Amino acid sequence: MAAVAVLGAALAGCAGGTGGPAGGRAGDRTPTAGTASGAPAAGSPSPGASAPAAGAQGASPQAAAGPGRAPTLAPGPNGLTPVFARAQQRTDKTVALTFDADMTADQGPRAAAGERFDNPQLVDTLRALKVPSTIFMTGRWAEEYPDQAKAIGTDPTFEIANHSYSHHAFTSPCYGLPALDGAAARSDVDRAFEAFRKAGAVNTVPYFRFPGGCYDDQALRALSTAKVTAVQWDVVSGDAFATDPSAVAQQVLNGVRPGSVVVMHCTRSAAPVTEEAIRTIVPELRKRGYRFVKVSELMGT
Repeated sequence: MAAVAVLGAALAGCAGGTGGPAGGRAGDRTPTAGTASGAPAAGSPSPGASAPAAGAQGASPQAAAGPGRAPTLAPGPNGLTPVFARAQQRTDKTVALTFDADMTADQGPRAAAGERFDNPQLVDTLRALKVPSTIFMTGRWAEEYPDQAKAIGTDPTFEIANHSYSHHAFTSPCYGLPALDGAAARSDVDRAFEAFRKAGAVNTVPYFRFPGGCYDDQALRALSTAKVTAVQWDVVSGDAFATDPSAVAQQVLNGVRPGSVVVMHCTRSAAPVTEEAIRTIVPELRKRGYRFVKVSELMGT
């Protein structure tokens, strides 16, 4: 039961739960431009609820300074890491589906015992449906599944973004996740990019998603030298521990707007119905006139 609680905290912290304001949709409340109050208070229902909207820090796309040559945002006030949650151009019917490949640093024994933190069927479905996607991968996941990390990271359908190495929190409280201090947080990001490199993934982009979606100014300052753009979301899928793919699909369909970023998971044991939900979400959004893009394309608009 303790292990389940820890995993639940980790995935809830990735905005996978069904809770949140306005029926579980993240991004319904945004702070004043220039703030960075993404870290939830104890008991906060959704980590995405206070994420700044795209461009909230007055940034504009620029050439990437880290892995890949994808567009990034200019630094925020006082050089803080910029935060992106939705496209600035909100009339074009584009949407980015993002998938968190979660695995914490201490979950190796559970993987050795047979628990699957991957979801190759979901990845295959995205390929078959020709859905460009951004995978926010932890370094520990890439170490556990190097062949899959390489396959995803060399497939032009996908781009791999950084979700930390350990999936520990970058500020506290954050859904019960262990917290890293500034120096450890910065090192954790570098360690994840190194894990991708060792696995042979080349389609990496200089984007970072905070574990739990939790951050504050101190966390943004700690990552400022990493030259990454932090990526949040405005649509929570509610796929973590969901058992009804129709409910997940409906939550996404209800939430998507032009320029949206949707957060989902590609962790089979803890998000078992995501692949089935995708088979509903993709054709329906296309029927509504939406085009699927990676975060890098969405950020560049």
